[in-house]
Amino acid sequence: MEQLTVHASAQSYPVYIGENVLHQTESLLKEKLAGKSKAMIITDTNVGELYAEDLRLCLDPMLPVCVETVPNGESAKSLASYERLLTACIREGLDRQSIIFALGGGVIGDLAGFVAATYMRGIPFVQVPTTLLAHDSSVGGKTGINHELGKNLIGAFHQPSAVLYDTQTLMTLPDREWRSGFAEMIKHAYINDSEFLQWLKENVRSIEDIKTNKIRPFLKRSIAVKADIVKEDEKEAGVRAYLNFGHTLGHAIEKLAGYNGDVTHGEAVAAGMMFAMRVSNYLGLSNWDVEEEVKWLEALGFPVNIPAGFSAQTFIETMKKDKKATSGQLTFVLVEKPGCPLLKTVEEHLLYELLNNDKRGMTSGD
Repeated sequence: MEQLTVHASAQSYPVYIGENVLHQTESLLKEKLAGKSKAMIITDTNVGELYAEDLRLCLDPMLPVCVETVPNGESAKSLASYERLLTACIREGLDRQSIIFALGGGVIGDLAGFVAATYMRGIPFVQVPTTLLAHDSSVGGKTGINHELGKNLIGAFHQPSAVLYDTQTLMTLPDREWRSGFAEMIKHAYINDSEFLQWLKENVRSIEDIKTNKIRPFLKRSIAVKADIVKEDEKEAGVRAYLNFGHTLGHAIEKLAGYNGDVTHGEAVAAGMMFAMRVSNYLGLSNWDVEEEVKWLEALGFPVNIPAGFSAQTFIETMKKDKKATSGQLTFVLVEKPGCPLLKTVEEHLLYELLNNDKRGMTSGD
Protein backbone atom coordinates (compact mmCIF):
# COMPACT_ATOMS: atom_id res chain seq x y z
CA MET A 1 0.00 0.00 0.00
CA GLU A 2 1.19 3.50 -0.90
CA GLN A 3 0.47 6.40 1.44
CA LEU A 4 0.91 10.16 1.37
CA THR A 5 -0.38 13.09 3.39
CA VAL A 6 -2.19 16.15 2.06
CA HIS A 7 -1.56 19.29 4.10
CA ALA A 8 -4.39 21.82 4.12
CA SER A 9 -5.16 24.73 6.44
CA ALA A 10 -8.19 23.12 8.07
CA GLN A 11 -6.56 19.72 8.51
CA SER A 12 -4.01 17.31 7.14
CA TYR A 13 -5.31 13.98 5.93
CA PRO A 14 -3.98 10.68 4.67
CA VAL A 15 -4.38 9.19 1.20
CA TYR A 16 -4.15 5.39 1.10
CA ILE A 17 -3.57 3.75 -2.30
CA GLY A 18 -3.51 0.02 -2.95
CA GLU A 19 -5.38 -3.19 -3.62
CA ASN A 20 -8.18 -4.04 -1.17
CA VAL A 21 -7.78 -0.78 0.76
CA LEU A 22 -11.57 -0.73 0.99
CA HIS A 23 -11.53 -3.83 3.16
CA GLN A 24 -9.02 -2.20 5.52
CA THR A 25 -11.39 0.65 6.31
CA GLU A 26 -11.87 -0.37 9.92
CA SER A 27 -8.16 -0.47 10.75
CA LEU A 28 -7.20 2.58 8.68
CA LEU A 29 -9.97 4.85 9.97
CA LYS A 30 -10.44 3.53 13.50
CA GLU A 31 -9.23 6.75 15.14
CA LYS A 32 -11.10 9.06 12.77
CA LEU A 33 -14.38 7.21 13.32
CA ALA A 34 -14.07 7.06 17.10
CA GLY A 35 -17.00 8.93 18.65
CA LYS A 36 -18.90 9.30 15.38
CA SER A 37 -22.66 8.84 15.68
CA LYS A 38 -23.60 7.55 12.23
CA ALA A 39 -22.24 7.07 8.72
CA MET A 40 -24.01 7.70 5.43
CA ILE A 41 -22.61 6.16 2.26
CA ILE A 42 -23.50 8.19 -0.84
CA THR A 43 -22.97 6.33 -4.10
CA ASP A 44 -24.44 5.87 -7.56
CA THR A 45 -26.43 3.04 -9.09
CA ASN A 46 -23.45 1.43 -10.82
CA VAL A 47 -20.87 1.65 -8.04
CA GLY A 48 -23.39 0.97 -5.31
CA GLU A 49 -24.27 -2.39 -6.81
CA LEU A 50 -20.59 -3.39 -6.79
CA TYR A 51 -19.15 -1.97 -3.58
CA ALA A 52 -21.71 -0.33 -1.27
CA GLU A 53 -22.41 -3.51 0.69
CA ASP A 54 -18.69 -4.19 1.13
CA LEU A 55 -18.13 -0.73 2.59
CA ARG A 56 -21.24 -0.98 4.75
CA LEU A 57 -20.03 -4.26 6.24
CA CYS A 58 -16.62 -2.71 6.96
CA LEU A 59 -18.22 0.20 8.81
CA ASP A 60 -20.98 -1.74 10.53
CA PRO A 61 -18.87 -2.95 13.50
CA MET A 62 -18.02 0.67 14.37
CA LEU A 63 -21.20 2.70 13.89
CA PRO A 64 -24.70 2.66 12.34
CA VAL A 65 -24.64 2.94 8.54
CA CYS A 66 -27.18 3.96 5.90
CA VAL A 67 -26.79 4.05 2.12
CA GLU A 68 -28.15 6.65 -0.30
CA THR A 69 -27.96 6.11 -4.07
CA VAL A 70 -28.24 8.57 -6.94
CA PRO A 71 -28.34 7.87 -10.68
CA ASN A 72 -25.05 7.25 -12.44
CA GLY A 73 -23.55 10.05 -14.51
CA GLU A 74 -22.78 13.77 -14.53
CA SER A 75 -26.48 14.64 -14.45
CA ALA A 76 -26.53 13.57 -10.78
CA LYS A 77 -24.50 16.68 -9.87
CA SER A 78 -27.70 18.72 -9.78
CA LEU A 79 -29.67 20.89 -7.39
CA ALA A 80 -32.36 18.21 -7.34
CA SER A 81 -29.94 15.47 -6.23
CA TYR A 82 -28.37 17.79 -3.68
CA GLU A 83 -31.73 18.65 -2.14
CA ARG A 84 -32.78 15.00 -2.06
CA LEU A 85 -29.58 14.02 -0.25
CA LEU A 86 -29.98 16.81 2.31
CA THR A 87 -33.49 15.55 2.97
CA ALA A 88 -32.08 12.04 3.42
CA CYS A 89 -29.54 13.34 5.96
CA ILE A 90 -32.34 14.90 7.99
CA ARG A 91 -34.57 11.85 7.65
CA GLU A 92 -31.78 9.49 8.76
CA GLY A 93 -30.99 11.64 11.78
CA LEU A 94 -27.44 12.65 10.86
CA ASP A 95 -25.98 15.15 13.32
CA ARG A 96 -22.73 17.08 13.65
CA GLN A 97 -20.94 13.95 14.83
CA SER A 98 -21.98 12.00 11.73
CA ILE A 99 -19.75 11.30 8.73
CA ILE A 100 -20.40 10.87 5.01
CA PHE A 101 -18.56 8.43 2.73
CA ALA A 102 -18.37 9.42 -0.95
CA LEU A 103 -18.19 6.06 -2.75
CA GLY A 104 -17.76 6.49 -6.49
CA GLY A 105 -16.17 8.62 -9.16
CA GLY A 106 -15.67 12.36 -9.36
CA VAL A 107 -19.38 13.09 -9.63
CA ILE A 108 -20.11 11.36 -6.33
CA GLY A 109 -17.07 12.89 -4.65
CA ASP A 110 -18.15 16.40 -5.67
CA LEU A 111 -21.82 15.86 -4.81
CA ALA A 112 -21.37 14.00 -1.50
CA GLY A 113 -18.60 16.39 -0.51
CA PHE A 114 -20.87 19.38 -1.07
CA VAL A 115 -23.60 17.75 0.99
CA ALA A 116 -21.05 17.24 3.77
CA ALA A 117 -19.77 20.80 3.42
CA THR A 118 -23.22 22.35 3.87
CA TYR A 119 -25.24 19.99 6.05
CA MET A 120 -25.40 21.55 9.53
CA ARG A 121 -22.71 23.99 8.28
CA GLY A 122 -20.30 21.15 7.64
CA ILE A 123 -19.70 17.58 8.79
CA PRO A 124 -16.74 15.28 8.05
CA PHE A 125 -16.55 13.10 4.95
CA VAL A 126 -14.25 10.45 3.50
CA GLN A 127 -13.47 10.10 -0.19
CA VAL A 128 -13.60 6.52 -1.51
CA PRO A 129 -12.84 7.02 -5.24
CA THR A 130 -13.54 4.16 -7.63
CA THR A 131 -12.39 5.68 -10.94
CA LEU A 132 -9.01 6.75 -12.24
CA LEU A 133 -10.38 10.23 -12.92
CA ALA A 134 -11.29 10.65 -9.26
CA HIS A 135 -7.62 10.47 -8.22
CA ASP A 136 -7.63 14.18 -9.08
CA SER A 137 -10.99 15.31 -7.73
CA SER A 138 -10.83 13.30 -4.49
CA VAL A 139 -7.87 15.35 -3.25
CA GLY A 140 -7.90 19.07 -2.57
CA GLY A 141 -11.32 19.75 -1.08
CA LYS A 142 -13.21 21.11 -4.07
CA THR A 143 -16.85 20.07 -3.82
CA GLY A 144 -19.85 21.18 -5.80
CA ILE A 145 -22.64 20.68 -8.25
CA ASN A 146 -23.52 21.90 -11.73
CA HIS A 147 -26.06 24.48 -12.79
CA GLU A 148 -27.85 24.22 -16.10
CA LEU A 149 -25.84 27.27 -17.23
CA GLY A 150 -22.42 25.94 -16.27
CA LYS A 151 -20.28 23.26 -14.65
CA ASN A 152 -19.32 23.42 -10.96
CA LEU A 153 -20.78 26.89 -10.46
CA ILE A 154 -22.18 25.98 -7.02
CA GLY A 155 -19.79 24.59 -4.44
CA ALA A 156 -17.48 24.96 -1.47
CA PHE A 157 -13.99 24.07 -0.32
CA HIS A 158 -14.30 21.24 2.19
CA GLN A 159 -11.34 18.94 2.78
CA PRO A 160 -12.00 15.22 3.38
CA SER A 161 -10.88 13.48 6.55
CA ALA A 162 -9.19 10.76 4.50
CA VAL A 163 -9.01 9.26 1.02
CA LEU A 164 -9.26 5.48 0.56
CA TYR A 165 -8.17 4.62 -2.95
CA ASP A 166 -8.71 0.92 -3.60
CA THR A 167 -7.06 0.23 -6.96
CA GLN A 168 -8.93 -3.06 -7.22
CA THR A 169 -12.12 -1.09 -7.94
CA LEU A 170 -10.49 0.29 -11.09
CA MET A 171 -10.41 -3.15 -12.68
CA THR A 172 -14.14 -2.96 -13.46
CA LEU A 173 -13.73 0.27 -15.47
CA PRO A 174 -14.17 0.34 -19.26
CA ASP A 175 -11.26 1.63 -21.33
CA ARG A 176 -12.96 4.97 -21.81
CA GLU A 177 -12.92 5.63 -18.07
CA TRP A 178 -9.25 4.67 -17.80
CA ARG A 179 -8.55 7.11 -20.60
CA SER A 180 -10.58 9.87 -18.98
CA GLY A 181 -8.65 9.55 -15.74
CA PHE A 182 -5.29 9.39 -17.44
CA ALA A 183 -5.95 12.82 -18.96
CA GLU A 184 -5.67 14.36 -15.49
CA MET A 185 -2.38 12.54 -14.89
CA ILE A 186 -1.08 13.99 -18.15
CA LYS A 187 -2.26 17.42 -17.03
CA HIS A 188 -0.32 17.19 -13.77
CA ALA A 189 2.80 16.26 -15.71
CA TYR A 190 2.41 19.11 -18.22
CA ILE A 191 2.04 21.81 -15.56
CA ASN A 192 4.47 20.54 -12.94
CA ASP A 193 6.90 17.82 -13.86
CA SER A 194 8.75 17.50 -17.17
CA GLU A 195 10.48 14.35 -15.96
CA PHE A 196 7.14 12.73 -15.12
CA LEU A 197 5.77 13.74 -18.54
CA GLN A 198 8.72 12.17 -20.32
CA TRP A 199 8.35 9.01 -18.25
CA LEU A 200 4.66 8.77 -19.13
CA LYS A 201 5.36 9.23 -22.84
CA GLU A 202 7.98 6.50 -22.78
CA ASN A 203 5.99 4.01 -20.70
CA VAL A 204 2.36 4.60 -21.65
CA ARG A 205 1.72 3.93 -25.32
CA SER A 206 -1.71 2.36 -24.87
CA ILE A 207 -4.42 2.21 -22.23
CA GLU A 208 -3.33 -1.35 -21.46
CA ASP A 209 -0.03 0.05 -20.18
CA ILE A 210 -1.90 1.79 -17.35
CA LYS A 211 -3.74 -1.38 -16.26
CA THR A 212 -0.71 -2.91 -14.63
CA ASN A 213 0.97 -2.89 -11.25
CA LYS A 214 2.47 0.43 -12.35
CA ILE A 215 -0.82 2.11 -11.44
CA ARG A 216 0.05 2.76 -7.77
CA PRO A 217 3.22 4.79 -8.44
CA PHE A 218 1.35 6.56 -11.28
CA LEU A 219 -1.36 7.56 -8.85
CA LYS A 220 0.94 8.50 -6.00
CA ARG A 221 3.11 10.72 -8.17
CA SER A 222 0.11 12.40 -9.79
CA ILE A 223 -1.66 12.95 -6.47
CA ALA A 224 1.58 14.27 -4.96
CA VAL A 225 1.69 16.98 -7.65
CA LYS A 226 -1.78 18.12 -6.68
CA ALA A 227 -1.09 17.80 -2.95
CA ASP A 228 1.92 20.11 -3.23
CA ILE A 229 -0.14 22.71 -5.09
CA VAL A 230 -3.03 22.47 -2.60
CA LYS A 231 -0.59 22.97 0.28
CA GLU A 232 0.66 26.17 -1.32
CA ASP A 233 -2.70 27.52 -2.49
CA GLU A 234 -5.70 25.77 -0.99
CA LYS A 235 -8.43 28.22 -2.09
CA GLU A 236 -7.21 28.82 -5.65
CA ALA A 237 -5.97 32.35 -5.08
CA GLY A 238 -2.82 31.70 -7.11
CA VAL A 239 -0.95 28.65 -8.34
CA ARG A 240 -3.84 26.22 -7.81
CA ALA A 241 -5.46 27.79 -10.84
CA TYR A 242 -2.79 26.00 -12.91
CA LEU A 243 -4.71 22.78 -12.26
CA ASN A 244 -7.29 24.18 -14.69
CA PHE A 245 -4.99 23.57 -17.65
CA GLY A 246 -7.26 22.37 -20.46
CA HIS A 247 -10.41 23.04 -18.43
CA THR A 248 -11.53 26.41 -19.83
CA LEU A 249 -12.45 24.94 -23.21
CA GLY A 250 -12.89 21.46 -21.69
CA HIS A 251 -15.77 22.55 -19.46
CA ALA A 252 -17.43 24.26 -22.42
CA ILE A 253 -17.18 21.06 -24.44
CA GLU A 254 -18.76 19.10 -21.58
CA LYS A 255 -21.54 21.65 -21.15
CA LEU A 256 -22.41 21.74 -24.85
CA ALA A 257 -22.28 17.95 -25.08
CA GLY A 258 -25.02 17.92 -22.46
CA TYR A 259 -23.37 15.90 -19.64
CA ASN A 260 -24.89 12.79 -21.22
CA GLY A 261 -21.73 10.73 -21.61
CA ASP A 262 -21.03 11.59 -25.25
CA VAL A 263 -17.83 13.32 -24.10
CA THR A 264 -16.08 12.36 -20.86
CA HIS A 265 -14.38 14.92 -18.64
CA GLY A 266 -10.94 13.58 -19.52
CA GLU A 267 -11.64 13.64 -23.25
CA ALA A 268 -12.79 17.25 -23.00
CA VAL A 269 -9.72 18.22 -20.95
CA ALA A 270 -7.37 16.51 -23.43
CA ALA A 271 -8.91 18.54 -26.25
CA GLY A 272 -8.70 21.66 -24.11
CA MET A 273 -4.99 21.12 -23.41
CA MET A 274 -4.20 20.82 -27.10
CA PHE A 275 -6.13 24.01 -27.80
CA ALA A 276 -4.31 25.83 -24.98
CA MET A 277 -1.00 24.81 -26.56
CA ARG A 278 -2.12 26.30 -29.87
CA VAL A 279 -3.11 29.52 -28.10
CA SER A 280 0.25 29.66 -26.35
CA ASN A 281 2.12 29.12 -29.62
CA TYR A 282 0.03 31.77 -31.37
CA LEU A 283 0.87 34.31 -28.66
CA GLY A 284 4.56 33.52 -29.05
CA LEU A 285 4.82 32.18 -25.50
CA SER A 286 5.85 28.67 -26.47
CA ASN A 287 6.96 26.44 -29.29
CA TRP A 288 4.95 23.28 -28.75
CA ASP A 289 4.99 20.62 -31.45
CA VAL A 290 1.24 20.19 -31.08
CA GLU A 291 1.10 17.56 -33.83
CA GLU A 292 3.51 15.40 -31.83
CA GLU A 293 1.45 15.78 -28.64
CA VAL A 294 -1.73 15.00 -30.56
CA LYS A 295 -0.20 11.82 -32.03
CA TRP A 296 0.52 10.54 -28.52
CA LEU A 297 -3.01 11.28 -27.29
CA GLU A 298 -4.62 9.80 -30.40
CA ALA A 299 -2.54 6.62 -29.96
CA LEU A 300 -4.10 6.36 -26.50
CA GLY A 301 -7.56 6.71 -28.05
CA PHE A 302 -8.33 10.31 -27.13
CA PRO A 303 -10.61 12.25 -29.48
CA VAL A 304 -8.80 15.60 -29.59
CA ASN A 305 -11.10 17.41 -32.01
CA ILE A 306 -13.71 19.97 -31.05
CA PRO A 307 -17.13 18.25 -31.23
CA ALA A 308 -18.96 19.15 -34.41
CA GLY A 309 -22.22 21.07 -34.47
CA PHE A 310 -21.28 24.18 -32.47
CA SER A 311 -19.95 27.51 -33.70
CA ALA A 312 -16.85 29.24 -32.36
CA GLN A 313 -19.11 31.94 -30.91
CA THR A 314 -21.13 29.32 -29.03
CA PHE A 315 -17.96 27.96 -27.44
CA ILE A 316 -16.82 31.46 -26.49
CA GLU A 317 -20.16 32.40 -24.93
CA THR A 318 -20.17 29.12 -23.00
CA MET A 319 -16.62 29.71 -21.74
CA LYS A 320 -17.67 33.16 -20.52
CA LYS A 321 -20.11 31.51 -18.11
CA ASP A 322 -17.34 29.40 -16.58
CA LYS A 323 -16.31 30.31 -13.03
CA LYS A 324 -12.77 31.02 -14.27
CA ALA A 325 -14.00 33.97 -16.37
CA THR A 326 -13.75 37.45 -14.82
CA SER A 327 -15.86 40.39 -16.02
CA GLY A 328 -16.44 38.56 -19.27
CA GLN A 329 -12.69 38.16 -19.87
CA LEU A 330 -11.45 34.66 -20.59
CA THR A 331 -8.37 33.52 -18.69
CA PHE A 332 -6.53 30.44 -19.89
CA VAL A 333 -3.87 28.36 -18.21
CA LEU A 334 -1.05 28.18 -20.74
CA VAL A 335 2.18 26.21 -20.49
CA GLU A 336 5.39 27.63 -21.93
CA LYS A 337 7.08 24.24 -21.56
CA PRO A 338 6.50 21.26 -19.25
CA GLY A 339 6.55 22.50 -15.67
CA CYS A 340 6.17 26.21 -16.57
CA PRO A 341 2.47 27.18 -16.48
CA LEU A 342 1.06 30.71 -16.50
CA LEU A 343 -2.29 32.49 -16.49
CA LYS A 344 -3.14 34.62 -19.49
CA THR A 345 -6.20 36.65 -20.45
CA VAL A 346 -6.90 35.91 -24.12
CA GLU A 347 -8.76 38.28 -26.39
CA GLU A 348 -12.07 37.02 -27.76
CA HIS A 349 -11.21 37.75 -31.40
CA LEU A 350 -8.09 35.60 -31.10
CA LEU A 351 -10.08 32.67 -29.72
CA TYR A 352 -12.62 33.08 -32.50
CA GLU A 353 -9.86 32.96 -35.08
CA LEU A 354 -8.20 29.89 -33.58
CA LEU A 355 -11.46 28.00 -33.10
CA ASN A 356 -12.30 28.59 -36.74
CA ASN A 357 -8.77 28.18 -38.06
CA ASP A 358 -8.69 24.46 -38.71
CA LYS A 359 -11.59 22.29 -39.87
CA ARG A 360 -9.93 19.37 -38.06
CA GLY A 361 -10.51 21.12 -34.73
CA MET A 362 -7.52 21.09 -32.42
CA THR A 363 -5.15 18.84 -34.31
CA SER A 364 -3.19 21.71 -35.85
CA GLY A 365 0.30 22.40 -34.60
CA ASP A 366 0.56 25.96 -35.83
